[in-house]
Amino acid sequence: MNEVNVESQDAVVGGVQVTLQSVFLKDCSYESPNGPRLPNSQNFEPKFQLNMNTSAEDLAPDVREVLLTITLEAKQGDTTLYLVEVKQAGVFTVSGASVEDLKRLIGSFCPNVLFPYAREAISDLITKGGFPTFLLPLVNFDALFAQASASPQSTDRVN
Repeated sequence: MNEVNVESQDAVVGGVQVTLQSVFLKDCSYESPNGPRLPNSQNFEPKFQLNMNTSAEDLAPDVREVLLTITLEAKQGDTTLYLVEVKQAGVFTVSGASVEDLKRLIGSFCPNVLFPYAREAISDLITKGGFPTFLLPLVNFDALFAQASASPQSTDRVN
């Protein structure tokens, strides 16, 4: 199991104390319908579709499991080369947070912590599937959270 226990990873953000208790791979899936073969002997020039989602579940009054789900699909024309989904989780203790602070932590801070682990898992799965090495580009979760918060149809909820 890919689990990391961290005893002294405390962060104090604006009076809010955040402690990372553990990081673990909750679920992953890799599909490659045709293996590493390319359709019609074409050059490897896939188009990628990337989707990300963050959710949280209360485990105790100040303890939350945050889940970062990343789905990556590579297609060449109409042919799916591979589809990878990784659910990277972390258990965080958060104290002194308002509802708004908690939304920001779950939507930005926690995914920033989890992303490198998910990025590595996705890269490993793609490489083990016989495809060239692929690293997800870095993601600015602060900007994504700000954009989602500014959207009039934003339905941010903290569980």
